[in-house]
Amino acid sequence: MVNTRIYTLKDLDDLKVQEDIKKSLQHGKNVVFPTETVYGIGANVLSQEGVNNIYKIKGRPSDNPLIMHLASSDVLDEYVYIKQDYVDKLIKAFWPGPLTLVFDKKFTVPDYFTGGLDTVGVRIPGSDIARKIIQIANVPICAPSANISGRPSSTLFKHVLEDFNHKVDILIDGGKSEVGLESTVLDVTKEVPVILRPGMITYDMISNIVGKVYISNEINEDQIPKAPGMKYKHYAPKGKLMIVEGNPSKVVSYINKKIDFHKSNNQSVGVIITRDYKDLIHCDCIYEIGSADNEIEIASNIFASLREMDSKNIEYIYSFSFNQGIYSEAIMNRLLKAANNNIIKV
Repeated sequence: MVNTRIYTLKDLDDLKVQEDIKKSLQHGKNVVFPTETVYGIGANVLSQEGVNNIYKIKGRPSDNPLIMHLASSDVLDEYVYIKQDYVDKLIKAFWPGPLTLVFDKKFTVPDYFTGGLDTVGVRIPGSDIARKIIQIANVPICAPSANISGRPSSTLFKHVLEDFNHKVDILIDGGKSEVGLESTVLDVTKEVPVILRPGMITYDMISNIVGKVYISNEINEDQIPKAPGMKYKHYAPKGKLMIVEGNPSKVVSYINKKIDFHKSNNQSVGVIITRDYKDLIHCDCIYEIGSADNEIEIASNIFASLREMDSKNIEYIYSFSFNQGIYSEAIMNRLLKAANNNIIKV
């Protein structure tokens, strides 16, 4: 059992705390910290022990790639080859922020870090706190989502406390993650960039900067993924999640009938729904995910809603579909993976 130290954001100004964080990361230990997307479990990219610990603690498949986080793009060319002219435009438009760029790596990026790939994903976090921690450590940091692999990502400190207390050296309490979804991942190794994972930096935003953009299909089982979230089951709650899509009145009617069915069979049931329709659902366990016209609010609560259902041991979960708006692709990507593509059209 690890003696986990818990720090708040105010503690980060304390020189002793900074030294603890620096030594921990430089010596192959792990630190969980907030970013603007989700909480990340951090390790020194240049420490095989620290990187291996992430795979071990999370139960993460070894061919599921990690993303390198830097404090500034000034050191980017120390680690990657920048071959495309449009990369500079993307960096100026979206960094720091929730966009990961996949480059051909240099020898300075260890092979154990990339899972056998010649490429590496790199991001400059939009979170001031995340960048400060990287600066304190003075090494590149990898920080996959701080959750047990395959489970919903952590967007609240209580989530990481549940998963990683006494498993890592340091936990940093940064409150709620602002974005709530992991970064968009964009392959920039070719003449035309390819979106490998959708996020809050959307297709339209990227194409407005660089022009033509491709979207990747899911990969085959025998391929090594270039980005996290492309190959393995992700974000799944413990209960069975079903997404119900259709006219709102029909969706409400269908869900209410299923609630009655599960109750009659002594099965626990929960509903993820916007506040616009909350009062129409007769269920004891309802997670109000936000307003139907506020996609950013919905996105920031996706993982929290699944975690809440887990905390109440809900066996059957029904969710509205969120297909409207510019962020719907990113939201539904996570929700469909969590539901194992189990969608019901009414």
